[in-house]
Amino acid sequence: MKYHIIINAVKLVESLNDAWNATDYLQLLNAFGFEDTANLKPEEIEEMLFMAISDFEPEEAATIVLKYKLSEFLNDNQIDQISNDMLIDKISEEYADISLHHQLFNINQLLHKAYNGKFPKAKATIVDFEIQPNENITKEIVLKAFNATLTRSNVIKRLFANAIAGNESFDEAESIIWDLKSTGANSYTLTTSEYWMSKDEFEQAEFDAEVVEYEEDEDDND
Repeated sequence: MKYHIIINAVKLVESLNDAWNATDYLQLLNAFGFEDTANLKPEEIEEMLFMAISDFEPEEAATIVLKYKLSEFLNDNQIDQISNDMLIDKISEEYADISLHHQLFNINQLLHKAYNGKFPKAKATIVDFEIQPNENITKEIVLKAFNATLTRSNVIKRLFANAIAGNESFDEAESIIWDLKSTGANSYTLTTSEYWMSKDEFEQAEFDAEVVEYEEDEDDND
């Protein structure tokens, strides 16, 4: 199917507004050994958490936060490895499960703030765009359409060329785009990692794209 896309804005942000809530902060305070949270004012909770985190060595703090957020998905060895690599490796995008990239970004940014920059700074990309026809727009369709404007060096194009071409399923699209929201008649906003899609990788602001959907063969179900 053919689509017409207009990129209205591409911006980089260093944190996401919905990454953490008060409950997360209070539970993390307990995890870092600060149990007297009953008398804390709402505006004090984040500052107190950062103070509690900074009392620990960076790798140890990373382990505590990773266990709080991702113990359901990672074993102890994986958590230990990531907690060490987060200090030197932007956000461990290459080896971490794609479905965890969003959470790793949020964890990295929390630790970056708590340690005043000791952890590398990662960024998220937010794209405001219009697409027509606006029918059953999914994350997969958007990524396939954006293939027409992203530079050849873009990591999505390099890793998922066959999926983008419609030759195989593109289940990873659900995790690559963290959030896709309709904002108007034909308008959307997507959020992803700068690792997947950086601001300087967009070559055209207005373009047409041919999207080929993957059709599963009957033999694939055998």
